Amino acid sequence: MIVGVDIGTSLTKAVVFDEDGSSIASACTPSEVHHLPGGRVEQDLDQVVGTVATVVREVAAALPEPVSALALTGQGDGLWLRDEAGTAVHPAISWLDGRANTVLAKWQVDGVAAEVFRRTGSGMFPGCTAAVMSYLDTHEPEVLDRAAVAGYCVDAVLQRLTGEITVDVSDASLPFLNPATRSYDDGAIEACGLGHRRSLFAKPAPAKSVFRLDRRGAELLGLPVGLPVTAGPFDLPASAIGAGVRKPGDGILTAGTTLACQVLTADPVFDPEAEPAGMFLCTPDEHEYLHAMPAMVGTAGIDWACELLGISVEEIDPLLASSRPGARGERALPFLSVSGERAPFVDAGARAQFSGLSLETGRADLVRALCESIAYAARHCFDAAGLSGQLYACGGGVRSPEWLQIFADVLGRPVVIPSDPGVGARGAVLTAADALGTPYDRDRWAANSRMVEARPENVADYERGYADYQASLSAARGLWRL
Repeated sequence: MIVGVDIGTSLTKAVVFDEDGSSIASACTPSEVHHLPGGRVEQDLDQVVGTVATVVREVAAALPEPVSALALTGQGDGLWLRDEAGTAVHPAISWLDGRANTVLAKWQVDGVAAEVFRRTGSGMFPGCTAAVMSYLDTHEPEVLDRAAVAGYCVDAVLQRLTGEITVDVSDASLPFLNPATRSYDDGAIEACGLGHRRSLFAKPAPAKSVFRLDRRGAELLGLPVGLPVTAGPFDLPASAIGAGVRKPGDGILTAGTTLACQVLTADPVFDPEAEPAGMFLCTPDEHEYLHAMPAMVGTAGIDWACELLGISVEEIDPLLASSRPGARGERALPFLSVSGERAPFVDAGARAQFSGLSLETGRADLVRALCESIAYAARHCFDAAGLSGQLYACGGGVRSPEWLQIFADVLGRPVVIPSDPGVGARGAVLTAADALGTPYDRDRWAANSRMVEARPENVADYERGYADYQASLSAARGLWRL
């Protein structure tokens, strides 16, 4: 039995699936996210590793058979600095971090961001590895001097469990990997002024690599030494795999803390002169890639609205139902992250706004305007990523029937919802099974999905709403540059 572990930003979850792809055992526990002054967002590697041990032990104790393998996935981006033994030399810097806002802004003006994009197809944003490393190289170089590896969440946990220093190609894609060659582009590294830190980038592991628990990892998890472990892809491509994305042109919408929009392609070619945003991710299949547009908007904005309005998340659906498409003329731009936006455009200064408000505006219209604006952002992302096939969806946001219907109506297409919500762990398990030579029947796993159709009577209204959204966004981007 393969235990899939999804190490999210705020929650770590372990799941075991049966032959039909249904969850038969699961456990979850929160991770601590520290929001500090100056837009800094950090995590403690020891605490995160502890969450993995907690959920794996709980699930293993509930299984009727021994664990046969461990499949890891988790959050990407940010910077997880460790020494040769896997000990953190600095608190892990989250992808949510905004300390490198000025670095990114300068790179946009100087053409560095455009140069890296031309080489790798990946746009940069304040919480990406390159920007954070550049900030530390200037302000805290001694931290980088102490490090043996500059990596990501999943490979940091892997090192603790197996002693291996490596990285999955999906994580390494951000932003220095050339997707066509699956190797680092040294010109991109030099463009960011990090050539002298080149030794900190671990060599990407071959596709579908299998590692083994060492004694320290085995003691931590209560599992046998030598147990097979896979690490990757990280949560965005893992969710695509777990949801059922298999044909070029198909896409997946992940309505989580952020809004991740991805489209599968068999062609590593991209437009080097396009706006330098989004990501071109390598997948476990060496002939497939994901064009990803992970926007910074998402359920974090809904949490903000709930706190501001003094309501619970459970009240969102009734509020959405009591308003109507167009929110009675209320409009919003949903850019509430302190790091601004990273897809389908990059602007550290991006900020939210509401318009059309009056003394008659109520909570329902305000909430609906925000939810519709996030759906418009999803459409913007999918337009940029090239969605042409079936759309799948996952994440906490799609548990709201009303919001899910808004997504379908704004995107003007049906949306497939996988039967089990743990799609990241599903993707990790499917990848592990392939690597171990015991693949699951993916058609069988997808059989219990359900579909939400777009409502034709709302699609036309949302076409006009999307045009208004684009006009408001264009005007706001001009103001952000002032």
